[in-house]
Amino acid sequence: MITLTHFLVVSACIFCIGLYAVLAKRNTIMILVGIELMINAAILNFVAFGKYDKLNYAGQVFALFAIVLAAAAVAVGLAIILNVYRSFKTINPKNIHELKD
Repeated sequence: MITLTHFLVVSACIFCIGLYAVLAKRNTIMILVGIELMINAAILNFVAFGKYDKLNYAGQVFALFAIVLAAAAVAVGLAIILNVYRSFKTINPKNIHELKD
């Protein structure tokens, strides 16, 4: 039987992998993937706790809104990355020192 603890452990592992990707990687795309992993870990927690809310299904509804917001954040993030690449010819955050060209 899969309990709430199993969901929380998996979610914590996914969050730690995402945090490592954000802190250790030098590539902007990998940083964006790490942020998405952390958001997905939070969504897994919402759904796991929503399983025990039989009346309102608040966890699932909130998770649905979080998925929509995460998709919008990815679209904006990729647009920013593409514009930075056009300006600086790199997506390495260490090589970008100024905001204006």
